[in-house]
Amino acid sequence: MSLRQILLVLKREYMTRIRSKAFILATVLIPLGMVAFFGIVVGISVWDSDTEQTIGIADKTEVLYPRLQEIAPKRYKNLSHLAEDSLQALIQHEEIDGFIILDETHIEGQKDPEFVSSGSGGLKLQNTLRTDLREVIRNERLARANVSEDVQKIYESDITLTTTKLTETGEETEDDTGFLTIVGLIMGAIIFGAISGYGGLITRSVIEEKTNRIIEVIASSVKPIELLFGKLAGIGALALTQMTFWVASLLGLAAAAGPLAGIFLSEQMSNMPETAQTAQTSQGINPEMFSIPTIETSLIIYFAIFFILGYLIYASIFAAIGSAVDSEADTQQYMFPVMVPIFVAYMIMFQTMNNPDGTLSVIGSLIPFCTPIVMITRIAITDVPFWQIGLSILLMIGTFIGTMWLSAKIYSVGILSYGKSTNWKELMKWVRQ
Repeated sequence: MSLRQILLVLKREYMTRIRSKAFILATVLIPLGMVAFFGIVVGISVWDSDTEQTIGIADKTEVLYPRLQEIAPKRYKNLSHLAEDSLQALIQHEEIDGFIILDETHIEGQKDPEFVSSGSGGLKLQNTLRTDLREVIRNERLARANVSEDVQKIYESDITLTTTKLTETGEETEDDTGFLTIVGLIMGAIIFGAISGYGGLITRSVIEEKTNRIIEVIASSVKPIELLFGKLAGIGALALTQMTFWVASLLGLAAAAGPLAGIFLSEQMSNMPETAQTAQTSQGINPEMFSIPTIETSLIIYFAIFFILGYLIYASIFAAIGSAVDSEADTQQYMFPVMVPIFVAYMIMFQTMNNPDGTLSVIGSLIPFCTPIVMITRIAITDVPFWQIGLSILLMIGTFIGTMWLSAKIYSVGILSYGKSTNWKELMKWVRQ
């Protein structure tokens, strides 16, 4: 096997594809598309938050409406002087979005309040009304029970949890589990998409070369194993180039977007009443939450390692599939068994988010076909023992050697086979030859 020939194939695969318009457009447009997507989501959220419904309150108790007025003066309107049929007429004429009739039975707990509306507002409005009514009725019950103001403040107070992470050296640091969980999920999803996308690219590349009979010319001067190694390395280098650009772009945009979001939130909170600002802060909502925590260098290194090993394992299999068929339509019978472990790993990844040290997560991270997606998610969220990381890497290297040997057997015969439908039995013959 000649390293020079492998490098020639690598250079051909890399330079041909990196100069293509499709690659350039995808590399540039995907980060911009993600920015546009998140911008649209945030814009819709801000836009939607400006919508305020008007709810009529017929308060027969004469004590609950003032409490509701303190919570949201723009949302609630005092219509205690109107009868129920008049309130219904206001809904039909779209002057209010709904109404609630309150009386003593609601304070005493004998009956639940009823919200009558035209259906506008949806679940968000219903949850808001439920929360507001629960608060005002509870406070009124406490007031009637002659409970002291100190006890009422205890009921009204919210408890938040501050988390701290203790390192192996005993040093206390800020716990960024929430942020790192999102990072782990994103990294796992990137590896999932990359393996599927670039694996399919290799399959189509091999099929295209077979269909155009270019492979016959190439095979006359390069051994099949050299061609296979060069193709995997060339498209792998292409994948690393694209991934590096995407990750750098997203990290840069995230670093810029965090402070901007903090400034926007600070301005919004400065326009709120002091009580509302206190409530937001007690719930953990403050401008500092948008600062981007530090991502360890080791996490980026592990991401690169698992990305490369996962790509090599599946790319060798995808190359063998491409050599065994004459068209993309014929790949379906082989693709399903290959994609099953990828989707299984993707599903385990979400379980890992909730319990990174659970039995399913640990076993999934040690199965070579699932390791790239599951292990990087675990490493991002929790402190994975080094022996597990080392064992998973060794198992993946061993698996790659096995899949490469198997794929080389199939590839060396399949690239020069035309016009014959290949089945699993035929593939086993090629392996034994």
